Amino acid sequence: MSTVRIAPRYTKNPLYALYFNSMNNPILNIAFIGNYLPRQCGIATFTTSLCESVATVRPGLSSFAVPITDIPEGYAYPDRVRFEIEEKNLDSYRRAADFLNSNNPDIVCLQHEYGIFGGEDGLFLLSLIRKLRMPIVTTLHTIMQNPSDRQRRILAEVANRSSFVVVMTEKAVELISSVYNVPLSKIRLIPHGIPEMPFIDPSFYKAQFDLAEKTVLLTFGLLSPNKGIEQVIRALPEIIKTKPETVYIVLGVTHPGLIRHEGEAYRLSLQQLATELHVEKHVLFRNRFVSAEELKEYLVMADIYITPYLYEEQITSGTLAYSFGIGNAIISTPYWHAAELLADGRGILVPFRSPEAIAEAVIRLAANKTERNAMRKNAFLAGREMTWPNVARKYVELFTEARMTRQNQITLPLDSQGSPLGGRFSEEEQNELPKLKLDHIKRLTDDTGMFQHAVYTVPNYNEGYCADDNARALILMVLLAAQADEENPEFNRLAGKYLGLLQFAYDEKSGRFRNFLSYNRVWPDETASEDSHGRVVWALGACLGKYHNPGFQGTAAKLFELGLPIVTQFSSPRAWAFSIIAIHEYLRRFSGDRLADGIREELSLRLFALYKENASPDWPWFEPYLSYDNAKLSHALIQSGSDSGNKEMLEAGISSLKWLMETQTSPQGHFRPIGSDRVYHKGEEKPLFDQQPLEASSAISACLEACRVSGDMFWHREAQRAFRWYLGGNDLSLLVFDAASGGCHDGLHVDRLNQNEGAESTLAFQLALAEMKEAEKSILLEEPLGIKA
Repeated sequence: MSTVRIAPRYTKNPLYALYFNSMNNPILNIAFIGNYLPRQCGIATFTTSLCESVATVRPGLSSFAVPITDIPEGYAYPDRVRFEIEEKNLDSYRRAADFLNSNNPDIVCLQHEYGIFGGEDGLFLLSLIRKLRMPIVTTLHTIMQNPSDRQRRILAEVANRSSFVVVMTEKAVELISSVYNVPLSKIRLIPHGIPEMPFIDPSFYKAQFDLAEKTVLLTFGLLSPNKGIEQVIRALPEIIKTKPETVYIVLGVTHPGLIRHEGEAYRLSLQQLATELHVEKHVLFRNRFVSAEELKEYLVMADIYITPYLYEEQITSGTLAYSFGIGNAIISTPYWHAAELLADGRGILVPFRSPEAIAEAVIRLAANKTERNAMRKNAFLAGREMTWPNVARKYVELFTEARMTRQNQITLPLDSQGSPLGGRFSEEEQNELPKLKLDHIKRLTDDTGMFQHAVYTVPNYNEGYCADDNARALILMVLLAAQADEENPEFNRLAGKYLGLLQFAYDEKSGRFRNFLSYNRVWPDETASEDSHGRVVWALGACLGKYHNPGFQGTAAKLFELGLPIVTQFSSPRAWAFSIIAIHEYLRRFSGDRLADGIREELSLRLFALYKENASPDWPWFEPYLSYDNAKLSHALIQSGSDSGNKEMLEAGISSLKWLMETQTSPQGHFRPIGSDRVYHKGEEKPLFDQQPLEASSAISACLEACRVSGDMFWHREAQRAFRWYLGGNDLSLLVFDAASGGCHDGLHVDRLNQNEGAESTLAFQLALAEMKEAEKSILLEEPLGIKA
């Protein structure tokens, strides 16, 4: 049996491989939850060592700790500790979840042991992890073979809500999969970490402890009755007969929990036993919690390390791992961890509660230096993979894998009874359109216009405004006003602000619409993109075609006349597409405008020529790459082909859109927009992240146009599928729109939502919602879908 086995490397995950090859998205910030030094316990030592080692092997990585504090006065924690959880205070766990969500680390690394969390069997932990929004990697320190029903349900939910669970032995892999039904794909085996230490002869440190001529036996750790120290003391009389120079060092304080309930009763009983057996001079009690450096010295000094634990069900022993990695000759009872680690000649196993067997093993090893040194060397060599730097690297790899593969590992959460809860809306619920809520739109809007960015849901004044987003906002108000049964003053109020900013954006000198405006209303000295100009033209065309406010129409008409002709000088296909859609809207009311119609024809022919130049059977697209707002190109060609009666142009628009939707479909069938991390060039792997709300909105609009033109309900279903992306029908099964604010998250990362809710994302969702509502209304009224007779 292999003692130190770790699970398959993350590069075996196909989704990760695609993403890893397409972007550099390192882990930057990790939160560690678990006990932390100076609290005196094994998990505190483990969490601290892991946290510090991860920080050491990954310079530049930020990490912080969230420990569980079990005493009212707390501990003198180091600066790395950012938030304390009061063990027995349920609200403290909920506050910790809020704190973590607010700080938004890339990964939470959780240490799980039933006894360190509040509530029966640590039940309070669930109120924390149920609220966390980031991936969780959980290290399991206790796994029971025969748990109570509550213990089984708690651990099952912890595993279910974790991207991966880490165990430290092969036996733990067997138990967590068979007893708790955790899929093997979620389980990773990483050994317990140990300090780095050269292979040193025990005599090196003996002199400084006045033990130069002694045979030293050692047990260290927090004292408690299950450790079986008394079994070694009972073995000493027999050992001393043969090796009178033997001393047994018991290193460590009594477990703090035991101290609170029983005081030093157990230690005193051990001292009394040594006196009764007349070996008190051979037993040295070192009643203190030693530093890591001092512990190394004690371990090196020991000729034989002994773990005489009384019960088999110990899945992990940090003290055993430390002594093994240092290269001690070890005698142990066959609890699970020891039976596995000390197999194949790496130690001696003795029966439980057998002082006679312990005495025999000690005498044998003490007398046989060759066997003892061979055992030490075998243990030391096997332990090199267990050093903290190596273990930390394995954890960092796993943290990266957790980010990359989270979407493959989302399963339904459980209620307090262990029954599944819906992790996202069902498909039927996803097809029920949310109610209109403009709270966040209003929050992002001031007297000047709409701010382009937000920090969470708070407007980011530092980034100012952009004509792009104010154009989108004007289009939204136009759609909402057109759908309303009666005039809505609020739509007029907001539309006036957005149209006013677009008017301010026009630069007479260049004949172009500027894009970025600072908070103090200063335009930078730069030429705006052709795409942003085209989007403003689109908004003006929509306003002219659908808005019935005479004042707004007059302003929009003037700007439209100024801004449209220059588009014929542009080279951007998307600027052409936005302008084609703008003219389509404009000609709804002003169909006799020959200038506008001529510009539309010219731009449409250019776009169609671009398609024919680049399209191939396996890549029926306008360009040899996909970048952003892709569906707008198909949308414009569909409209132009339909309006002009050019069937070839219409078919090209429909075919390109069909291919684009197929390209943006996951293996599971849900909508997966092309990632924005880079441009997707023909022949390359698709970038999967970050996924942008704009792409879903663009696809929805184009599919609904295809449905209106063709009368084929397939396209309405495709629009519904794309809209479900906002409602949890995505790679992470997460709601991208924010029902509380009416906003929309700025994207879907590989492992979580972008928590900011800026203008582009919010408007993309609201525009998609408005168009879906209009389409649903048309279907319910059984209106003809085709716009051509």
